[in-house]
Amino acid sequence: MGTKDQISAGLHAGVLDAFGALITSGAFPPGHVLRIEQLEDRFGVSRSVIREAIRVLESMGLVTSRRRVGVTIAPRTAWNLFDPRVIRWRLDGDDRDELLSSLGHLRRGVEPVAAGLAARHATPEQCGMLTGAVMQMAVHGRSGDLPAYLAADIAFHRTLLEASGNEMLGALTDLVAEVLAGRTHHHLMPAHPEPAAIRRHAEVAQAVQAGDPAAAERAMRDIVEEANRAILAAQSPSDP
Repeated sequence: MGTKDQISAGLHAGVLDAFGALITSGAFPPGHVLRIEQLEDRFGVSRSVIREAIRVLESMGLVTSRRRVGVTIAPRTAWNLFDPRVIRWRLDGDDRDELLSSLGHLRRGVEPVAAGLAARHATPEQCGMLTGAVMQMAVHGRSGDLPAYLAADIAFHRTLLEASGNEMLGALTDLVAEVLAGRTHHHLMPAHPEPAAIRRHAEVAQAVQAGDPAAAERAMRDIVEEANRAILAAQSPSDP
């Protein structure tokens, strides 16, 4: 049995996810006002749990809260669209295709640049981590263990962004991790990842280790472009 603090944390996380998903899906539209009492009844939790969830949602720009007014749902223009939790909730909603397209454009502009910078700045340890991640991707891709493959894939992209030496690019690691996780969670990945995709990751790792920015950037662009094509193919209705 969990401790009181663990139970409280679990309740908070559950309410936060449920409330956030209702907002990002449009079930609670912009401008809609909710009272604390309504939220207590809806989620069946204490006022303190509701207030903590509201505090976090305010920090994401999803709501505003004022005494005697209540909790007002904010417009999308106010949201922190880069927050990994906002991305996760939106990927679970009806605008998944639109979001994946936007995130694909973002990755296209970010990750090849990060790969080129990593070829200049990666430490020997980071080079080893990239190579190790590729080896794990190959093992788990062959066995069809998608959760383990995803963990290795996330480790690769996280290391690459951090190895760029640019703190702004490094700050996008959780965002990219959510995109990769979303692809797996929503069945936009093949049951056995393509060997060609793993080879491209290996090419990035080799170019980074060799200190070849142009090759690293080119190989990373191929990865992102292929991922975008795969998502589009998965979204398209199959021929009769």
